[in-house]
Amino acid sequence: MLKIAICDDDVQELTRLTNLMKKYQAEKKATMKYVTFSNAIELLETMRKGIYDVLLLDILMPGVNGMEAAHEIRRFDSEVRIIFLTSSPEFAIESYAVDAYYYLLKPCAPEKLYPVLDSLFLDSHKEEAALNIKTASGVMRIPFSRLEFLEVINKKLYFHINDGSVKEIYGSLSDFEPELLSREEFVKVHRSCIVNMCCIQEINGRELITYAHQSAPISRLLYGKVREAYMQYLFVEKGIQP
Repeated sequence: MLKIAICDDDVQELTRLTNLMKKYQAEKKATMKYVTFSNAIELLETMRKGIYDVLLLDILMPGVNGMEAAHEIRRFDSEVRIIFLTSSPEFAIESYAVDAYYYLLKPCAPEKLYPVLDSLFLDSHKEEAALNIKTASGVMRIPFSRLEFLEVINKKLYFHINDGSVKEIYGSLSDFEPELLSREEFVKVHRSCIVNMCCIQEINGRELITYAHQSAPISRLLYGKVREAYMQYLFVEKGIQP
């Protein structure tokens, strides 16, 4: 079952969204549950319990606005899918800083919302792809979505996970480079490091910072290609859909 939270200070817009949800649920026979919130404070109190899979979040709200709420949510929840709803496209770029799943402009019509819900349900039913790693004691499985980056130091591989933990094995980067770089979300940023672009929060000429506040080096020679790949990933692969 997909659990959805909807937050908007406009009562009419909340009514519109719940009606769209009811229609989608009936037409698709979808197993879903949704609740509504009229302000970000109430939402944040509930979100800390980690009970929702998807958040439909209005940006322009009085008090704590939707973007501020999203930044706070990302401090304790890196998994919930955030879909921004707003009447203005000006926050589209900033939405990537909180790893937004989608950005929709109001009014939210069925032909805009329903394909996004279809995608969410499809993702929820897929078995998550993962990297299988042989260790001295057996096999370790790391979902690609949870791997922030892989680096090698002195013939030892360090798998940095999005919860801040690090898994270690002996080996070389070439053992996993073909499999990782065959996926569109991974890019080589240094001769000793491959990074998941989904997890990048900040990037500059010397290093990048992930959502788990881990840092990885960027080669000066590769910086231009890395920045270009990252921008293409943001604007082409994820896209900004009006």
